[in-house]
Amino acid sequence: MICGLLLLASAVNYMDRQTLAGASVRITREFGLSQSQYGHVEEIFGYAFAVGSLIFGWLADRFAVRRLYAMVLVLWSCAGFATGFVETPGQLLACRALLGFFEAGHWPCAIRTTRRLLDERQRSMGNGLLQSGASLGAILTPLVLRVLMGAGTGGWRTPFFVVGVAGLLWVIPWLLLVRDRDLPPLPAEPAGGGSAGTGGVGLLQVITSRRMLIVFGVVACINTTWQVLRAWLMKFLQEGRGYAEADALYYNSAWFAAADLGCLVAGALAAALAHRGFAVHRSRVLVFAGCAVLCATAVFVPWLGKGAPLLVALALVAAGALGVFPLYHAFTQDLPAEHQGKITGIAGVAAWLVPAQAQKWFGVLADRTGSFDTGLALAGLLPLLALVPLALLWKPAGVRAR
Repeated sequence: MICGLLLLASAVNYMDRQTLAGASVRITREFGLSQSQYGHVEEIFGYAFAVGSLIFGWLADRFAVRRLYAMVLVLWSCAGFATGFVETPGQLLACRALLGFFEAGHWPCAIRTTRRLLDERQRSMGNGLLQSGASLGAILTPLVLRVLMGAGTGGWRTPFFVVGVAGLLWVIPWLLLVRDRDLPPLPAEPAGGGSAGTGGVGLLQVITSRRMLIVFGVVACINTTWQVLRAWLMKFLQEGRGYAEADALYYNSAWFAAADLGCLVAGALAAALAHRGFAVHRSRVLVFAGCAVLCATAVFVPWLGKGAPLLVALALVAAGALGVFPLYHAFTQDLPAEHQGKITGIAGVAAWLVPAQAQKWFGVLADRTGSFDTGLALAGLLPLLALVPLALLWKPAGVRAR
């Protein structure tokens, strides 16, 4: 039941985020924004998300997740709702900054919840369900936009209102069905930095460990790939390949469905291999490698024009780009449990600082070259880069590592 609610929260999270991307062509035309300026809007969102990750990661370990989760969901829904009223680029930037900051609370709360509920063999699958909620929201968003956006210049505003209200409605079943005793806060940390009464590892020791440094590098790579793809796909299809808005929206929905399928299959496959006797670490690395290869299909995009081969290649990229995430979350859950929220939050800083800069660079590159192709191809190669430290440097359970 709780995992089902987390899936829905992920869906709402992404619907709020993707409403702007889905309407990006209309919005940039209305406000007269260049590709670089649109990249700056996504950049501000990323920086705000990084700050929010740090703050809410700490809060998730200190306060009952039930109430904290409800609070951040209400606040990010209000920020999304307010976007429908913006009249200037500055107001748009402010709303996106608030949305990014409060949306950052979703992942520390959600990952701490799955860590508490599931054992290490089940976490890849549980994280896959959680992550697939993001794709579910992204699948629905283009369809909602197609229905709600009228032909008028202000038609893009209505979806922001509808999605914002949907987020507020989620809070009702969460508060009714989940109790504080299901997800209690941790006891206060002793002065030495470990967890109370457990002989736990100090936070400083955790964040300077080899595993945590690997986590920083991996999440910076895979999240840069995903954020670039989800933010620029509609612009690539419409302005880069000449698809009509309606066709681009329908394909955008199908693209996220492919991503969702990749996410679910990756999590389930890693869990199945572990249950069949494969070492947990080996199972995760093998599936991560397969997803990274799929994502690298993006290198063919510059040579593919409008048509079926391009759309198939992009779907393979989608499956690989999201498929790595449940595996990444499972790796982070090998780190000390008493710091799970803070680990997720601190990793979130790396996860968003690099993509924030990448969004800006992508826009500048698109303006200079008049094409989105090179940026998409480069983004698709990053999961292969992330695979190297996981395969060579991450020591599985039972192997001594710093």
